[in-house]
Amino acid sequence: MKAMIATRKGLFDLVKTDAGWQLDQASFLGEPVSMCLHDQRDGSVYAALNLGHFGVKLHRRDSDHADWTEIAVPAYPEQLERPEGEVEWKLKMIWSLVVGGNDEPGVLWAGTLPGGLFRSRDRGNSWELMRSLWDRPERKEWLGGGYDVPGIHSICVDPRNSQHVLVGISCGGAWQTRDGGTSWTSAAKGMRANYMPPELADSENVQDPHLIVRCKLAPDVLWCQHHNGIWRSADDAASWQQLTTPEGMSDFGFAVASHPRHPDVAWFVPAEADQRRVPKAGALSVTRTRDGGKTFETLSKGLPQQDCYDLIYRHGLVVADDGQTLLMASTTGKAWISENAGDDWQQVATYLPPVYAVRFY
Repeated sequence: MKAMIATRKGLFDLVKTDAGWQLDQASFLGEPVSMCLHDQRDGSVYAALNLGHFGVKLHRRDSDHADWTEIAVPAYPEQLERPEGEVEWKLKMIWSLVVGGNDEPGVLWAGTLPGGLFRSRDRGNSWELMRSLWDRPERKEWLGGGYDVPGIHSICVDPRNSQHVLVGISCGGAWQTRDGGTSWTSAAKGMRANYMPPELADSENVQDPHLIVRCKLAPDVLWCQHHNGIWRSADDAASWQQLTTPEGMSDFGFAVASHPRHPDVAWFVPAEADQRRVPKAGALSVTRTRDGGKTFETLSKGLPQQDCYDLIYRHGLVVADDGQTLLMASTTGKAWISENAGDDWQQVATYLPPVYAVRFY
């Protein structure tokens, strides 16, 4: 088993050996890697770079090659005029990157800042903007959540139907298509944004879902770590229900991972809200529910329990297909592995650059 760790200064491989988990080769050393992806359909690996003045770059490494090849990046249409309040139509970052369905070889989806969703049909050699979502009038109400502009950080492809895709937007709620992007409908009913004026708090279009994930085996079940708590949907995002954590347990955070086979099991990484954004009382923990959110338990064995100020970004927690192995990495360059569903954690990296995303492959 291997994993990728995308950081502010490169992409690092983490491999399991007879001696345990160890860091392996580094790619793009010194360059910010905002997202990485492994395509199980053909074995290729992707890395998105955010090079500031030199722009956004995307690279692919094919399964039978050791070297990376630069490929196309999503590009916005020419912006003939820019009305007041409109964002600049310019790619600022690739924030999410996922593969299409198993029946769609070569299809990739990319979510970007400033809030555009793109699809590639040829393994990233070309991209098309989903104008059907971009041109919706509701987009003008979207706000930046953590960044100055809105961004699409979650893309959930339904394994039963590749034409059914749900996206999460900060701050623009959740939207889904059932016809491959021809049309879109809002899918954030039940979420509540306490940071908005009371008359707008229930508006679906202003919600800030920090991350949305779908259970692979039971795709009607989705989990959301929201700015204002934890939500779960059991009806394919037709409605969302807020979950209540025990007194003293924070329900604020960014990361969430769903068990691939058990729809009642999910993991979260709590933090202090809202300005501090550090582990509560300096003790890092993971929370887990095994009954659909009725109860939660705190998992901290092997994690630092004092003077810890690590934050786990949205894509900083992931569970492998075995449902037992989890990888978590932080803004201070530390990484931990659990091989028993979070009951115990082992630190496997200490001095990495700040981590943006982790992925198994």
